[in-house]
Amino acid sequence: MAESEEEVDVLVQRVVKDITNAFKRNPNIDEIGVIPCPEARYNRSPIVLVENKLGVESWCVKFLLPYVHNKLLLYRQRKHWLEREALADITCTLLLLNPDFTTAWNVRKELLQCGVLNPEKDLYLGQLALTKFPKSPETWIHRRWVLQQILGQCSAADRSKKRQQGDAEQGDAERGVAERRDAEQGDAGRGGAERGDTERGDAERSQQLSEHLARTLHQEMKVCSDAACRYPSNYNAWSHRIWVLQHMGQGNVKVLHDELSSMRLWVSMHVSDHSGFHYRQFLLKALITELSQTPASTSSPQQRCSTAPSSSSLHHSQANGELSEGEAATDEEWQLSANTVLQLFHQEMELCSDLIQSFPGHETLWSHRRHVFYLWHHWRREQQQQQQKGSTNGESRSGVLSSNGDPAPPTLSAQSSACGGGGVNGQGHAAQAMEVDGVSLPDPRDSKRLKTGVRPPSPPALPSEPSFVSGFLDGCCNPEQRRFALAYKKWLDTVIGQQP
Repeated sequence: MAESEEEVDVLVQRVVKDITNAFKRNPNIDEIGVIPCPEARYNRSPIVLVENKLGVESWCVKFLLPYVHNKLLLYRQRKHWLEREALADITCTLLLLNPDFTTAWNVRKELLQCGVLNPEKDLYLGQLALTKFPKSPETWIHRRWVLQQILGQCSAADRSKKRQQGDAEQGDAERGVAERRDAEQGDAGRGGAERGDTERGDAERSQQLSEHLARTLHQEMKVCSDAACRYPSNYNAWSHRIWVLQHMGQGNVKVLHDELSSMRLWVSMHVSDHSGFHYRQFLLKALITELSQTPASTSSPQQRCSTAPSSSSLHHSQANGELSEGEAATDEEWQLSANTVLQLFHQEMELCSDLIQSFPGHETLWSHRRHVFYLWHHWRREQQQQQQKGSTNGESRSGVLSSNGDPAPPTLSAQSSACGGGGVNGQGHAAQAMEVDGVSLPDPRDSKRLKTGVRPPSPPALPSEPSFVSGFLDGCCNPEQRRFALAYKKWLDTVIGQQP
């Protein structure tokens, strides 16, 4: 084992070089770790690379970590000069062993801004660090900074594209003159071909940016999920996941719905992880907010489901003289959005009921049910106010809320009703998690099914909650489950029951 300072320097420099070479030999390393080894038993490198796993023998960490730490501090204090490539290698080694060293991340920020590093490489380094330290706050903070740089680049590209379009519109007159001149000279076909190539190039670059953002979003969701599995109630990971959706998936109903569907199985396997249920509450609230907006003015074909009414229903309304075409479309869109929200609440409450019955004695499940019911209660009051306002203005918005203020049964297609009752593990629901239009978004023909009397089970209403709690109190043998049920019943009486 090395003892003198010179021997330590030689050893550490060799270890840093071995780590760099390991990443060059295998760029697909997906996990790092420390191998328990009190002392060096063999004359070999302490860096072990097996398949896609990188290990560092523990005996060399006590030499390696202080060395790279002091080197970086001396560089930061301008007492020691390091080349950019050497600086990148030292910070990489340091952050793999101690990712909460803020100075190292700041140095890599400077390298990234100088063009020495690319954003994807830093995201990859953070992903590896999180396999060993899944709750490292500095790593999550740095990931958000890198993602902001990527979003800034995409925004700059969009602004440049819009500016080019504006310049093109202003130059229409000049191009017209040029086309006439080219036509006189016989070059009109060549000028049109050049403009077509430019437009196709812009479209390809825009498509590449969109695909890059989609891949980055999917990768971030995977990193957050892995970190949440490695460390229970990982607040930093779930907060980062919420941040990513707020900045990279805002307003995208398909992304939100896919996340809600994929999280069904996860929360069923982690019934005590409050952070995971809090993330599910965020998804539910975000979906309700998006779906409650006017679909005609805020949705796009890529982000929302098609809620256009059928032409036969509009023709029927016009024939009877009930509503004009625009009013009928707005009314049906409003009803479809409200029915979709009702289905979301109905599926979430069913999931809560299944989990509470299957896993008794978990306070997280009762807290989640309380939040979902409170969210539904306030949404119902808002719908009643809108319905009363619409009645005052002469608008017809019936069929969603009944006359007594409770919601009318939502219209479910055969496919969505089969997926909604998938049990605890959500196998039936998860099988088509990516098919947004088929799982929980209603069919425009559902308004006709209501008229013919086809009515699936209604969503949970306020009177059904006391009966749900009473069922547990009557035959409950688990003292913890009984205590949580009593607390929930008391909350219903004091908080919900006193509200108008």
